[in-house]
Amino acid sequence: MKNIKKILSNIFLYNVNEKYDFSLPETISEKEEFNNYIPPLKNNSKTDKGLLKNICNSLNKNLEQMKIVYNSLINSDVKIREFTLIAQNKEYKSFLFYLDGMTDSKIINDFILKPLMLRNSSNTHENEENDIRNSIIITQDNNNFNLEKYIFSSLMPQNSVKEIKSFNEIYSEINSGNCALFIDTLNSAFSIDSKGYKQRSISEPSNEIVIRGSQEAFVENIRTNTSLLRRFVNNENLIIESTTVGKITKTQIAICYLKNIANTDLIAEVKYRINNIDIDYLVSSGQLEQFIQDNNNVIFPQILSTERPDKASNNILNGRVVILVNDTPYALIVPATFFDFLSSPEDRNLPYQYSNLARFVRIIALFFALLLPGLYVAITNYHHELIPTELLFTMVAARNSVPFPIIVEILIMEISFELIREAGIRVPSPLGPTIRHSRSINFR
Repeated sequence: MKNIKKILSNIFLYNVNEKYDFSLPETISEKEEFNNYIPPLKNNSKTDKGLLKNICNSLNKNLEQMKIVYNSLINSDVKIREFTLIAQNKEYKSFLFYLDGMTDSKIINDFILKPLMLRNSSNTHENEENDIRNSIIITQDNNNFNLEKYIFSSLMPQNSVKEIKSFNEIYSEINSGNCALFIDTLNSAFSIDSKGYKQRSISEPSNEIVIRGSQEAFVENIRTNTSLLRRFVNNENLIIESTTVGKITKTQIAICYLKNIANTDLIAEVKYRINNIDIDYLVSSGQLEQFIQDNNNVIFPQILSTERPDKASNNILNGRVVILVNDTPYALIVPATFFDFLSSPEDRNLPYQYSNLARFVRIIALFFALLLPGLYVAITNYHHELIPTELLFTMVAARNSVPFPIIVEILIMEISFELIREAGIRVPSPLGPTIRHSRSINFR
């Protein structure tokens, strides 16, 4: 018995390691090296010894750091394109850094590499009009040629180009699908929008049935979701603020509201709770819901979630705040009241008589779901006079062959329903209907 207990404890119990293999510096040189070490910051920035915080003028140092951080010798999707940039008939060594599969190769070839590498009227002195444009760029900066302005105005035919001086920002831009352009002699890099990863198209809601309403549902792309809200609200007062949560993942979150309708205290409270989340990663709206709700010990839902943009836009127009999480096809609506869970977006498309009747039926169904098992046990065990005599004789005759009390029957029935529901969700789809059908036959 002791051996079995020891084996189980070694497998399942966690033993705290009290011995650590490290030593403090002893010599003066070791102490100086120890003091010069920069520990990792809370925002998970790459500040280990030997790595730079900001982009420097040396192209070789920038290239070396990008290779180290992204492990270019191991990662097969890390792409580095070194080339020579032509500007004002001068050549500058440059390189383009991006992740294969996250970017669009056609955008990189036609709108980034081609304008920068090929000789044309934009980067040479071949016509007078170009000379006039170049002279404006030169004279605006005290007769010194400004390469950064020149790239923005003449060489980069992209709608979204951002100049960045910090490596941490460059990492975030590259991880989101942009490509980074590094140029020799510049202490900054350019983040160029070149996203081209595959994503799911807009489809019908899968978990919320639509009868008379929009057949569109949220997807995993946060910009597609914000565009859906823009289309439904169709008002210039719609505010969509962006922030990030997670030290490692830096998950993008959008806070959506109408500035002339939503309560300013509510908006401030939502921002406060989201900005004070201190976690390593966030991958879904369900995690965010647990972090910002009032009380985690309450089993009842406190925040309304939906995959329907029409439902989210209706709540925005009513003064609520909608929270979108990148890579999650569900929106969070705050605050939520008790009657929000008993209503449906379809109620707005029906006359008030029918919608009120539907809500009343839902309230009755709620009481049945919560109280019917307890009422059945109470009536059959303690209040037989409430049951009609013929029905009581039938129930007694049926229970003569049952070896369990009624309370055990109810518990077995509830557990069976939960097992069937869990099997229907977890079992793969080709096997799910067969298992559910066989379970229902056995249960009957």
